Amino acid sequence: MSNPLLARFASRPSLVAPEMREWFEGCLTAAASHPRAAEMLEANAYADDGFWPAPDDWRAAYRPYVVRDGVLQIPVKGVLLHDFSFALGGWATGYVYIQRAFDRGLADPTVRGIALVCDSPGGHVAGNFDLVDRMFAARGTKPIRAFAHEAAYSAAYSIASAADQIVVSRTGGVGSIGVVAAHYDVSGAMEQAGVKVTFIYAGRHKVNGNAFEALPNDVKARFQARIDELYGTFVTTVARNRGLNEQAVRDTEALCFTATEAVSNKLADSTDTLDDAVAAFAADCNPSQEEDENDMITPEAHEAAVAAARADGETAGRKAGDADAKARIKAIQGSEEAKGRQAQATHLAMETDMTAESAIALLATLPKAEGAKPGNRFEEAMAAAGNPQVGLEPAANQDDGVAYADAYFAAKRQKRSA
Repeated sequence: MSNPLLARFASRPSLVAPEMREWFEGCLTAAASHPRAAEMLEANAYADDGFWPAPDDWRAAYRPYVVRDGVLQIPVKGVLLHDFSFALGGWATGYVYIQRAFDRGLADPTVRGIALVCDSPGGHVAGNFDLVDRMFAARGTKPIRAFAHEAAYSAAYSIASAADQIVVSRTGGVGSIGVVAAHYDVSGAMEQAGVKVTFIYAGRHKVNGNAFEALPNDVKARFQARIDELYGTFVTTVARNRGLNEQAVRDTEALCFTATEAVSNKLADSTDTLDDAVAAFAADCNPSQEEDENDMITPEAHEAAVAAARADGETAGRKAGDADAKARIKAIQGSEEAKGRQAQATHLAMETDMTAESAIALLATLPKAEGAKPGNRFEEAMAAAGNPQVGLEPAANQDDGVAYADAYFAAKRQKRSA
């Protein structure tokens, strides 16, 4: 075959809608005729470096990454190809490209939702189910919605089913949940042309399925078993993704369904135009502008809030610390052990970090002043400590030591703020 892309499907199982044959072949013919086709086919599809090239690189146009209103739009268009890392217009899209774009969207903080925009007759079996499983496993990370605009058949429907919801254009369709392979028997044409092909081989099944002889029944049975196995995987995948009974999926018998039929049999969720459906999806993924404005915090407001919180914390901490210190001083100076030992009690309360319990215990071991008489403890303490008067008059019914403590801490705060 002269078309290298079409040759990839020769005698291989495919997820393609057979009734879309002209579309399918037309896409591959156009893709193979593209001036960059050879470079795309030769490119390393799994290269780690430079997959998303600079805008001036020719590859950038064929590895689109389009985010609008927080929604990443990934094309699933044309024939879907294994080991192909480009999106070639509406003609061909590689599974590798879809996976890379999907993974990038999941990691991109600016992307709030992922849209799979589908218009495809199907494609390769190889690579499809692995891609779909990875996409399905990512459900719940970010909203995913598929849009059949206009078609999501076979391999494309497999991908669409991995989304949370499927929306179909009113004139579009989905389905073709089946697997197909073709065997070409050109033996009659070769005979008419007077050409006879003789195979020389080892191993009884080495030339099974060749095009120069009719397909033997036992070989056809083996091919059919392989198709049935792949079909079972397809059915199980769609049933899981769409929450359907497997028999219900089998009962579709690989038919292609219109939009209204697809919604009725639960292969799709709704119908709408692409523009309206994508706009609605973007609205679902993004909060309203009013909510954004209400929730927005400017840098200035943030700094002011931090400063206010810090000031409140410092004030609260200072008040709490002062209250604890006052309680300690009062406990020491008001203790029974402080009677007759006022100078020592004041010293321990004001000039040490001893706990009230330790200070009281120490006071109990000290001798009382001879002839100690109850008096103005504030004056006694000031005289004993040798400190200057601060001019504080004790308030009515207030303990003298507590008044002294008030003055002491007020002086410390004044010193800190100076």
